[in-house]
Amino acid sequence: MKEKYKNLFIPITLKNGAEVRNRIVMAPMTTFSGNSDGTVSEQELKYYKRRAKGLGMLITACIGVSLDGIAFPGQFTAFAENADENLKKLSEIIRNEGTKAILQIHHGGRMAVPALIPGGQAVSAGNIPSPRTPDVIPRELHEAEIDRIIEDFGKATKKAIDTGFDGVEIHGANTYLIQQFFSPHSNRRTDRWGGDIQKRMLFPMKVIDKVKRVAEEYGKKDFIVGYRFSPEEIETPGIRIEDTLVLVENLISKELDYIHISLQDVHAKPSMGSGYDKSMVEMIIDKVNGRVPVVAVGGIHTPDEALKIVNDGADMIALGRELIMEPDWVKKAEEDHENEIAVKMSCGSKDKLVIPDALYKQIENTDGWFPFEK
Repeated sequence: MKEKYKNLFIPITLKNGAEVRNRIVMAPMTTFSGNSDGTVSEQELKYYKRRAKGLGMLITACIGVSLDGIAFPGQFTAFAENADENLKKLSEIIRNEGTKAILQIHHGGRMAVPALIPGGQAVSAGNIPSPRTPDVIPRELHEAEIDRIIEDFGKATKKAIDTGFDGVEIHGANTYLIQQFFSPHSNRRTDRWGGDIQKRMLFPMKVIDKVKRVAEEYGKKDFIVGYRFSPEEIETPGIRIEDTLVLVENLISKELDYIHISLQDVHAKPSMGSGYDKSMVEMIIDKVNGRVPVVAVGGIHTPDEALKIVNDGADMIALGRELIMEPDWVKKAEEDHENEIAVKMSCGSKDKLVIPDALYKQIENTDGWFPFEK
């Protein structure tokens, strides 16, 4: 590889001693392609196999932990009756390439799809609908239900351990249930689970505690536990970067192996406020100050773009849509063919790129999600 890219390929040792061979991560992306019974499909196995080679870590699409939290058609689930066989195949496909296999664990909360959950009733921290799905009125979770969902995150972690994954990523981002408890928009509770920012952090912290206890009891010493979060949200009242910096301090105290900043644009500055000279990623890196590895994501396409983010302080960079368009990104960067890396998708390239049918349909039908070559 070119000397200039060497910082992308330096191994990193995480908090628990796990060694990741380079700084390049596949971001978790929904495939919409699981089997109808909640198991991983053959199309998904082929899709991940095509992309696993050369990465430091591969974070899967989110796996549903609870019956009442399914947020996508074709989402695979930790509680599916026959989940283990294909989850084992998935972890093996990734790990056989020397890549760390990370299972992202998730509950949709008020963003669950009513048609996919029992009784069609979404649940959340409160009964406030999301501006994104205003017709879905969630029911406020009772104390016992909150405890049960925390247990479900623990069970999903045990499932990841039993099926050969190297770790889990707790999905606390993208407006789903964990973020809903943290958000002053969706969480207006007056009990111990809501109120000021410390009380709104109780649910995320309890989920982390449960996941880490299960990992310590059943997993290997180097089983990885990461946490993904969105640094701001559009709602008013809503999460702002000042809130996120408080959250980050609490995440650091939990001795996580990494934190993962979920953004569409890695260079984005806070949009809810003014007077910020730095990007949100830069502000978080400054706050972390080397105390926990940071994964940054959002519109990174070329090795030069990735290198800049690493040189600016991120420990790892995650590629999302770019790895759908260019499964050979790592190989081309390593072998000095970076100029051949595709940054647009060719029409009709589904089979060549080994993209599941449902995911490709989503790409075609979502205007502006992917740049297409004509």
